[in-house]
Amino acid sequence: MQIAVDTLSCDGVRGLLEEHLADMYATSPPESVHALDMQALKHKSITFWSARENGSVLGCVALKRLSDSHGEIKSMRSAHDARKRGVGAALLQHLIVQAKLIGVRQLSLETGTMSYFEPAKNLYRKFGFVECGPFADYPLDPNSCFMTLLLDASVEQ
Repeated sequence: MQIAVDTLSCDGVRGLLEEHLADMYATSPPESVHALDMQALKHKSITFWSARENGSVLGCVALKRLSDSHGEIKSMRSAHDARKRGVGAALLQHLIVQAKLIGVRQLSLETGTMSYFEPAKNLYRKFGFVECGPFADYPLDPNSCFMTLLLDASVEQ
C-alpha cells in the first residue's frame, strides 16, 4: 500500500469522497454533518492523502491546519472493499507522522455518536485519542463526538 499526497483529481478518489458524503448524510441529521466536499478539501489549509494498491484507491484522510500547533482530521475513509485490511490504521499513522513533521502538537476530530461510527471511534481510541469538548467552530451537538490526541515531538515512521 502506498500513501501519498493526492490532488483529488482521479475518479477513484472522487467516488470515495462522494460515497463518504452520502453515508454521512444517510447516518446523521443534515445539521450535524461536518464532512467536507471536494472543493472544501482543496483549501490551502488542508493536506489530503490517498492510499492506493495496484492502482486502486483504498482510502483517504486529510489534515486541516487549525493553527501552527493544532490540526483536525477530516475525511478519514476506507473503501468498502478495503475494510478490515488495516487501511484506516495505516492512514492514521501516516497522518500523525506528517503532522508531527510540520509541528502539529495536537490533533482533534469530530465524528458521529451513532453506532455506524463505532469502528472509527475504536480506531481512534487505539491510537490514544480521548473524548473532549467541541473545538474550533463546532457547536455542542448530541450527534457529535469530539476527540483529541496530544502529540509528542518524536517522529516514528
